[in-house]
Amino acid sequence: MCQLASVSRAGHYRRLVEAVPDEAEMAMRAVIQEVVLAHHRRYGYRRVTMDLHRRGMLVNHKRVLRIMREDNLLAIRYRKYIVTTDSRHDCQVYLNLAARMTVTGADQLWVADITYIRLRVEFVFLAVVIDRFSRKAIGWALDRTLAARVAVTALQQAIVRRQPPPGVVHHSDQGIQYACDDYAALLKANGMVPSMSRPANPYDNAACESFMKTLKQEEIYCNVYRDFEELAAHLDEFIGTYYNRPRLHSALGYRTPEEFERDSAAPVTPGGTTGAARMKFFTPKNTRMPVKGLHDPNSSNPLEAKRS
Repeated sequence: MCQLASVSRAGHYRRLVEAVPDEAEMAMRAVIQEVVLAHHRRYGYRRVTMDLHRRGMLVNHKRVLRIMREDNLLAIRYRKYIVTTDSRHDCQVYLNLAARMTVTGADQLWVADITYIRLRVEFVFLAVVIDRFSRKAIGWALDRTLAARVAVTALQQAIVRRQPPPGVVHHSDQGIQYACDDYAALLKANGMVPSMSRPANPYDNAACESFMKTLKQEEIYCNVYRDFEELAAHLDEFIGTYYNRPRLHSALGYRTPEEFERDSAAPVTPGGTTGAARMKFFTPKNTRMPVKGLHDPNSSNPLEAKRS
């Protein structure tokens, strides 16, 4: 019959189906809209897909992208950048320890950074401290000036909340706020080890840069704040209530920071200690290493003398 009528079989079968919305499709659209609006349109299609999977719904990310595009639910992204780091100072600069660390648990490596936020009539500055292991924001402070007190306040808040053990590595850029005497004294008083990025290299502090990008795209650029107090309230809600708790992080296997810390808590050993971070050391080029079985009696190399 299809050949005689010169129509395709697929077209013939489609004609037999009633032209009514599919109930499963409508249910999927409703859930996607619920997820997107619950997160104030901060979620892209990947996080929406993972949220649906956590609800037990089997759906492909391509289908989610198509539905979000058709229903105008895609997240809006902006790209803006301004330099807030002044590394032209005479304060002490510390070795980059973070690049050599393999973090295995919470409170081993903290990273810190400062960014600016533009209001209607002024610029304000936000300092944050993040636990590198779980990407959880553990301290933040907002100030109208770029003085060291904004960074010091954020670190004090993190210390009060976490009560870190001695030996936590604190990593930041080489800005004057982190190299000044007040900040160094606070680190020393709490038994923390300072670490700093290379000059003009944001990749050394990528975790904090990623947080700043998320904050700007999902909160700052999506709102217009009347004044300093309204911005501070929104930041407390976004960082403390939303970012650390319900928001899924792709770097954590689409888990929240609190879930990741809870699931990855290191078991306590019989001696009462937990797992520690591992450190990598680089061997300088052209360094002659001692060979087992060979010893130069005239050599002053203590490693060779020990082997002998």
